[in-house]
Amino acid sequence: MAKRPKKKKTRSSEIPAKVAGAGAVAQRLPSWCSRDWIWGLILVLAVILAYSPVWRAGYIWDDDQLLTANPVIIGPLGLKEIWTTSAADLCPLTLTTFWWEHKLWGLAPLPYHLANVLMHGACAVLLWRVLRSLQIPGAWLGAALWALHPVEVESVAWIAEMKNTQSGLFFLLSILFFVRWLRTRDLDKRTGGGWNYSLTLLFAALAMASKSSTVTLPVVLCLCAWWLEGRWQWRTLMKVGPIFLMSVAAIASTLCVNNWAGVETLERGVTFAGVDPLKQGVPSWPERLVMTVDGFWFYLGKVIWPHPLITIYPRWQIDAGQWLSYLPLFAVILVPLFLWLKRESWSRPWFFAFAYFLVALLPVLGLADRYVADHYQYLPSMGPLALAGAGMARLADFVIPGRSWLQSTLGAGVLLVLGLLSWQRAWVYESEETLWADTLAKNPNCWAGYNNLGNALLQKGQLDEAMTQFQKALAINPNYAEAHCNVGVVLSQKGQFDEAMAQYRKVLEIDPNYSEAHNNLGIAFFQKGQLDEAIAQYQKALAINPNDAEVHYNLGVALLQNGQLDDAIAQFQATLELNPGFAEAHHNLGTALVTKGRMDEAIARFQKALEINPNDAEAHSHLGNALVHKGEVDQALTEFRRALEINPNYAEAHSNLGIIFARKGQLDEAMAQYQKALAINPSDTEAYSNLGNVLLQKGKVDEAIAQYKNALEINPNYPEIHYNLGVALDEKGETNEAIAQYREALRLKPDFSAAQNNLAKDIATQGTSQK
Repeated sequence: MAKRPKKKKTRSSEIPAKVAGAGAVAQRLPSWCSRDWIWGLILVLAVILAYSPVWRAGYIWDDDQLLTANPVIIGPLGLKEIWTTSAADLCPLTLTTFWWEHKLWGLAPLPYHLANVLMHGACAVLLWRVLRSLQIPGAWLGAALWALHPVEVESVAWIAEMKNTQSGLFFLLSILFFVRWLRTRDLDKRTGGGWNYSLTLLFAALAMASKSSTVTLPVVLCLCAWWLEGRWQWRTLMKVGPIFLMSVAAIASTLCVNNWAGVETLERGVTFAGVDPLKQGVPSWPERLVMTVDGFWFYLGKVIWPHPLITIYPRWQIDAGQWLSYLPLFAVILVPLFLWLKRESWSRPWFFAFAYFLVALLPVLGLADRYVADHYQYLPSMGPLALAGAGMARLADFVIPGRSWLQSTLGAGVLLVLGLLSWQRAWVYESEETLWADTLAKNPNCWAGYNNLGNALLQKGQLDEAMTQFQKALAINPNYAEAHCNVGVVLSQKGQFDEAMAQYRKVLEIDPNYSEAHNNLGIAFFQKGQLDEAIAQYQKALAINPNDAEVHYNLGVALLQNGQLDDAIAQFQATLELNPGFAEAHHNLGTALVTKGRMDEAIARFQKALEINPNDAEAHSHLGNALVHKGEVDQALTEFRRALEINPNYAEAHSNLGIIFARKGQLDEAMAQYQKALAINPSDTEAYSNLGNVLLQKGKVDEAIAQYKNALEINPNYPEIHYNLGVALDEKGETNEAIAQYREALRLKPDFSAAQNNLAKDIATQGTSQK
């Protein structure tokens, strides 16, 4: 019996232009304009124009946690910890990308924004190629609708959400090569099939390492296989098996790192299972189920009508005890069932888009997550928008057949509207203030928005305005620990330490493990001069979070002030292990080492601090002091002068420069520097004493005595100044007064040998004169 000839399937390169995605217009445009690279370039340029506002944007919200203050990016933890510890969170490959970007261009926000925009453009091109390989009509238009849709703005304009664009890139590459593998296999072409399959596996692994929510990829691949082949075949499912295993591993890793089975307390003011977050308790499973299904329809609604788009949406009001709350659940079951039953007639593309959207959303719906956000549907929205592109292409062919330019004009008009909406939305992400002002305009009961806007104002030094925002947050949620903590920060900066401490104690009543509150309480104690209490609070903060470099630093400063030099040195070293770029820690470690007499080590630390921050006048001055101790006077002179170039009103540097001039015998220059120091700081006893010494060397005894007395009025317990005054009185022949000063110096410092010698000489001289 003769075998039935196999029906030859169309190759990607053989797909008609109308189906492939450029549209029928490509058939009537010049040949150069019908080339694929032109349409790909148009997609990328459209994305760049739509997102041009991000060129001026900075960092927002949790960009610090993921990038600017992440110890695996800017600290010593690095690549090893990214891949071997929970510090990687759920996106180790994305953090690796940030790590390399930080090595290349530091923390300037513009390159990070540009990289994210370009990655989104690349995703748009890949989506077009995927849709084309799946033989979906209007593939280019569908990809363009997705690329310019305003619901994607949150993922593209927010640096931290590069998790989406990077994982999307690998997600689409995996699908593309899987489809190519299917087509080469079905065409009985062995060449390239194994290579395509290997790349499918590689990009699947990279996608899941970029963001764990891509674990739905194997199901998506099965849907693509069904779309192309009309059914599922065991050989296809077996090939998807390794990717299923990857998904299982990624899910297990997610459970270990983030404990999805648990429920976190909401402090952001976000939607959670339709339950009022002000109430305590974990939502029940019926509430979670209702929220999950409502979330699906919420996201689909935002794709269809993206208004309003909000960073934090208002809380839902859901009563799981009412049967009406379960109607969306019935709908999410019945709609795909109906579409499946009609798949052989008209509903096949509808089922494919609906099933893809549902599957891609599963990891971010209520059963596994806790709030809705636009960036969660970066990948899922591809399905409905691809369907929209296909529908528009078919509708245009039906309504205005043969009018390619009119079809293109109408398509361009739709894309222009979407692009303008995305451009407008992108401005919202310019700064913290614009982001939270927009959120509060649309969601005035968002306590997290008030708190975050307050933080932005606090960073700008607008204390009263920040306080107003924090109080608004607390008016809505009185148990909002973070807002109480921020109120304490404002009060502390206003010098109202007791009121600030009351706020921090309130925070610790709400959450005893709030390490930042312990740290801030320690700062308040330190500012009040209660060093032991400050040290105790810093230690409690470190017991909760031992990897907080700032707390180690604060503890080191308190220990240094308390005279516990070795302990202070240990804390500064711990700070620098966590954050080697902490300039102040290098500086203070150098200060502690100077006190210990370890000058070479101290000089190295001051120099390291100045490598990081060359405009630190105090570090230049302290480096100069250390160099003086080593006898390197000329180098010290350079450092003091540099300190004064940075800060001409730095009294200590003027005083130190005067010491150098005095040692070099340049007495007039020394006097000028001491006088400048005293003009800036009239309470500088050292400057009075040193000025007195220079005047004494110049023979101006009375003026010298006047300067010593000025110093002693400020600090009468300074033995060296009593001694210097005694020397000056001896010069005038006022032996009795000199003896009184030497005795006072010895009372304050019994082992003051120079005072003992001069006292003995004066007593002997006085006895001789009496005889």
